[in-house]
Formats: sequence, C-alpha cells, structure tokens
Amino acid sequence: MRFVKHISILVMLFAITSVSAQVKFEAKVSKKKLGINERLRIDFEMNKDGDNFVPPSFEGFTVVGGPNTSLMNSYANGVKTYQKTYSYFLAPKKRGKFTIKQAIIEIDGEIYKTFPITITVTAAVDKPNGPPDASDVASENIHLVAEVSKTDPFLNEGFTVVYKLYVSPETGVSNWREKDNPRYNDFWSQNIEIKGLNIQKGLYKGEEYRYVTLRKTVLYPQKTGKLKLEPLVLDVTVEVPSGRADIFGRQIMTKVPKTITAGSRTINVKPLPEQGRPADFKGAVGDFKLNVTTSKNQLNATESLQAKIEVSGKGNLKLFELPKLTTPSSLEVYEPEHKENVRTNLNGMQGRISDTYTIVPQYRGKYPIPAISFSYFDLKTESYKRITSDELVIDVLEGPTAAISNSEDATAISNTKQTVRPTTNTFAFIKTQSTWSSMVSASFFQSTTFWSMLLLPFLAIPVAIVIRRTKDKRDADVQGNRIRKADRLARKYLSEAKKNLGQKEAFYEALERALHNYLKAKLNIETSDFNKEKIENLLSNRKVQDEVISDFISILENCELARYTPITNVTMQNDYDRSAKTISLIDKQIR
Repeated sequence: MRFVKHISILVMLFAITSVSAQVKFEAKVSKKKLGINERLRIDFEMNKDGDNFVPPSFEGFTVVGGPNTSLMNSYANGVKTYQKTYSYFLAPKKRGKFTIKQAIIEIDGEIYKTFPITITVTAAVDKPNGPPDASDVASENIHLVAEVSKTDPFLNEGFTVVYKLYVSPETGVSNWREKDNPRYNDFWSQNIEIKGLNIQKGLYKGEEYRYVTLRKTVLYPQKTGKLKLEPLVLDVTVEVPSGRADIFGRQIMTKVPKTITAGSRTINVKPLPEQGRPADFKGAVGDFKLNVTTSKNQLNATESLQAKIEVSGKGNLKLFELPKLTTPSSLEVYEPEHKENVRTNLNGMQGRISDTYTIVPQYRGKYPIPAISFSYFDLKTESYKRITSDELVIDVLEGPTAAISNSEDATAISNTKQTVRPTTNTFAFIKTQSTWSSMVSASFFQSTTFWSMLLLPFLAIPVAIVIRRTKDKRDADVQGNRIRKADRLARKYLSEAKKNLGQKEAFYEALERALHNYLKAKLNIETSDFNKEKIENLLSNRKVQDEVISDFISILENCELARYTPITNVTMQNDYDRSAKTISLIDKQIR
C-alpha cells in the first residue's frame, strides 16, 4: 500500500509539472548592450492568452513606442501553436547598467513573471552593435530629403525647397505628423498647396524607392551671406518586416516609431552687383514689363481720370515699390490704389502689380505727364535694365483759366486776353454832403454792463471752488492720472505715426509705441510685462471679441516684421487704418 501511495504522489507531481511546463511567459530584448543614441526593443511573449498584464517600470529608459500587441495562431502537423506578444520601444536616458524588472500576467488563474534583464548603455555609437533590430531596419529604409532648386541665389531671387519622404518597397508608413516646422526668418516664404499625397516611384542613392511630396515652399532671401534653412522634423510610425508569418503565410509587420529630419541646408545668398546699379533701383529682381496708361486723354476741369502704373512679369513682385507718378501742380492727385494679381508656384511669383492714381484737373490747358522710368535686375543677363514709358498729355478742354506764373504750369495755360468793359460809373464826382449821427452814448454808470462786471467776481467764487475741488480730486487719483497720461501718449504717438507715413522705420516705431501706451491705459500693465499671451488673456477677460484680439496681435506682429521686409505706402496706410479701427472696437467692447 505504501508503495502504491508513493507512485500516486509521483504521478500527480509529474502531471502538475507537465501542466506548468505548458505555459511560457518570457521577456526578450533586441540587444543587451547598446549606445545611448540607440533604441531598445523588448518583447513579452506568452504561449497562452492571459489577463491583467503589468509591464515593469522601465527605470532608466523612456518609452518611445508601445505597447504594440501582436497575435499569431498556426497549425503544423495537427498541432496548434499560439503566441501573443506585447512590444515596447525604449530610449536610454543615460549611460550605465540598468535592470528591467519583472513583468506580471495572469494566465488560467495563475500569476506568471518574467526574469529580470540587465542592459548596458554605452556612449553614442556610429553603427548599431550586433544584428539590426526593427528600429535599425526602419532607419535604413526611410529617409526625409529636402531638395533645394538653387543653393547660391542672388538677393531677392526666388528658389524652392521641396520635402520628400522616401520609403523602401519592403517598408511602410502608417502615419506621420510634423514635429517641428522650419521657420524661414531671413526669407520671404510661401507654401504651395499640395492636394493629396500621391505615391510615386523614384531613386534614392541609386536604389528604387517609393516617395511622397510632403511640402513645397517658395523662398526669396532678404539678406546676403550664408543663411541656414531650419530642418523639417517628422514623427512617423514605420512598418518593418518582423521575420514571422501569419497562418496564411503573409509577412507580419512590426510598427516602429521614428523621428526623422531632413537636416539643415545652407544657402549662400549673393549680393546684387554695385556696378551699373541705377540710382532709382528699388530692389526689383526678375523679368518685367512696364505699362503706364490713362483712362482718357481729354476731359473738362473738375472731372476725373485714372492714371495707372503697372509692372508685370516674373520675379519678386510683392517685394518692391512701384515708381511714383509725377504731375504738374495744377493737377490734383489722390493717393494711389494698390492692386496685386500675383500667383506663386514652383517657378516663383508671376503676375502683375499696379498703382492707380485719381487725377482731377482744376484749370483749362494741356498738361504733360513726364515719362516714368523703372529699373530692375535681370537674372538672365545678371545686369540692370531700365524701362521708360512714353510721355502722356492730358488735354483739359473747358474750365477756368489759371493765373500765369513762372512755374512749369505756365506752359499749360492758354494765353488769352480779356476785354475791359467800361460802365457809366467809371468816372464819378465826390459827394459833398453827408448824414451825421451823434456819437454820444448812454451813461456807463448803473448800466447792464456796469452791474454785470460788478457781480461777476462774486459769481465766479463758487465756480472757482468747484473747479478747485475737482482738480484736487483729480490730482489725488494717481492711477487715473497715469491712465489719462497714457491715453494722451497713445493719441500723440498715433498722430506721430500718421506724420511718418512713407517712412517705414519711423512709422512702425511710432505705431508700436501708440499700441503699447493704449494697452497701458486700458489694462493697467507696465511695458515690461508685455507679451502676446498676456495681452490675449487680459483682453479676453475684459470681454473683447476674439477677432478684435487677433487683429490687435496681428498689428503688433506687423510692427515687428515690417522693419525687416519691404513695405509699400499702401501697406503702411492699411496698418494705420486697422490700428485706429481696432482701438475703437476695443474701446466699445472692453468691460
């Protein structure tokens, strides 16, 4: 009996051991030694489905991806195989030895734990140690490239930068987002809209790849010398082969998070040549045509006509000023209306810009409008060229005749004689009789004026007392005085900005001071506290509409940027009008 009892116990122990051996739960790492600039993949594998999975804390590492879950069911020779994997991607925080502690899972009511794994992190390495893992494969099969059309442009010569994402045929990308957008501080820039991401085939370092164009940007350098283009940085999820297949024999892909960059590029901007530069050169670079026209050549005085100066062609159309219209002083000329019909594509800016002047003649005569000259730098010949319009003549048929002077206008006025018509009173005798009136006035004593002047000092006493009390109360209001002073300064600087229209730096400095002092008056904050976020919060708390706040911030940004970019008089006038309108709206809405 005792022998049978021992046999039964051994059979039970063997059975329990066999059942326990059927469950596997283990941790596997891509490498146990890696550089600080590398990433580590760790897989927690089990051969039976479990619940309540608890990963370790990953002390010494940052989790940059995961958990990614994969399942594999297969049948071979009538035997079913099951595998479930939780995958993480880790980036080491510093060098040293780190222990990845146990992971825990519950399978069939039993708790299972993995063994701890020790990882050694070394200094940064140029190439990965040991066999490549999924992250290494992803790095070798996906590339972000910035293609620059020209690396040595002239100042204000346009060029393009196109960002392309190349992916090898064995690799895929499930999603991507821009992590850091380049800021073109020393360039005028405009992004070209891309409608849909079309997958195309191309070569990358002589090998076949698929690629998509992510961004197209046109740039015009505003400074000379070596200028850096900041890189575009993307966060992408790369799908790489795992080396395993599903039950249908298809390759199982592993998702790997990656941060990729196009790298910075240096643009060597050449200055425009000094030799042959015209004195009236305004910075136009490209290939242009000049056209000067008038809406009519004959009209009557006080009627109006339009004179249009138009430059068309290809080049930096938005970055230079048009030549001014010169007219005789007898013609009343109003500020021009500026129009731009410019489209921007990978070939740069193309189209036309114009200034249209309204002219009203006051007198009869013929008025010549001198020829207008426009100079630009031609990129094809790398030399300066000049275009000159024809002289125009405005014939005013009917109207008054102006007095003849020694000015240039004298040539435009008809030399006509006027007949003097005598009247019957041309020669009249001096009158010898007159009607005299008495100059003796009433007595001043006890008159209305006398009593008014007598009582006026007594009436002025209470008025003076009220004025004095009001002044004392106002002088005691230190905060109110500071606000009123800031209001006066805002009005002063806004008027100063108006006086400086046409002088870019002086205008925008005065406009910015006016806006700052206005906010000091309304929001009771010091200039040292100014920042855009605080302004937005304070105005929003005072019930100012979001659109008005955005306009105010936009004007402040214009004041900052205008000092480094070409600005026309029309743009300055628009900024002044917007400032006055925005201040008025804030006054009405602020609580």
